[in-house]
Amino acid sequence: MVSSVKRLLIGRPLKSTELGEQKLNKTKALAILSSDALSSVAYGPEQILIVLVTLGVAAIWYSIPIAIGVLLLLIALILSYRQIIFAYPHGGGAYVVSKENLGMNYGLISGGSLLVDYILTVAVSVSAGTDAITSAFPALHDHNVGIAIIFVLLITILNLRGVTESASILAYPVYLFVLALFILIGVGIFNIVSGQVPNNLHTPVGTPIAGVSLFLLLRAFASGSSALTGVEAISNAIPNFKNPAPNNAAKTLLAMGGLLALLFTGIVFLAYYYGITPNEKVTVVSQIAEQTFGRNFMYFFIQGTTALILILAANTGYTAFPLLAVNLANDKFIPRMFKIRGDRLGYSNGIITLGLA
Repeated sequence: MVSSVKRLLIGRPLKSTELGEQKLNKTKALAILSSDALSSVAYGPEQILIVLVTLGVAAIWYSIPIAIGVLLLLIALILSYRQIIFAYPHGGGAYVVSKENLGMNYGLISGGSLLVDYILTVAVSVSAGTDAITSAFPALHDHNVGIAIIFVLLITILNLRGVTESASILAYPVYLFVLALFILIGVGIFNIVSGQVPNNLHTPVGTPIAGVSLFLLLRAFASGSSALTGVEAISNAIPNFKNPAPNNAAKTLLAMGGLLALLFTGIVFLAYYYGITPNEKVTVVSQIAEQTFGRNFMYFFIQGTTALILILAANTGYTAFPLLAVNLANDKFIPRMFKIRGDRLGYSNGIITLGLA
């Protein structure tokens, strides 16, 4: 009975010789490893506005220079992780780099921090995705926790079926989200250029604001930098790429950086020009979509794809957590069971541990 249920949920066991078939090409890798970083576009700009609006609506113009600062940090991160990909082609990311260059204690701090980070990534992503759903359908708001737990279980089962199968399924929502936001940004900018949006909804850039301080601006910058979460995932998961793995990983990293920069810039600009202010019950992206399209098909398409990618951003954690656990297990800091491949040739003990956590 148990065996039959397991086969139904996870699929037939794979032979070790089929491991090569479980490697990712650039298209699938971009979807499965960039979902966390790309999904942060849905909440990163909002985090900047939440801090700035404490000074008043007029202070929202500061989101423009803060966004430029976040983009400069993104460029530095992309260039740094590209070097790491070629220097450490076997993956491991910050743990391996810190261990070999700074010493074991620093490596363990990085490794432990990343394990916790991936657990929080799953929890926050699924919660944010559930919020996006209940923003569109307020009647579901009382069932937030139950909906989130169901999504965690589904993503865990999907990853136990193997990295290739999960990537094949997850690629569609990720690329639909990218398409939806490009349409939103494109139509929004067209409406602005064609004069359909009043130019008095925002304060001009450079307007003096009483009470502004360097500390508050830095806090807004730090909050906005949440848009950069997940950038390190590709350098951690190089072994999942088809050969030549480092070259494919580097190209995927650059593609992710370019998409993230364009989407983040577009959402920040539209939020500023439309004079959007954060709302506890409605996200910034939802407000921009409603002002651009109204509550029609495109609005629900954007909300639906946003909810999907926020939930599926958790998959980045499921890809990187088991590989990091393998590196820690190789160095005998966590149990050897994390080195064992499951029926579908994934590190199933790492996947199950992450799902439970």
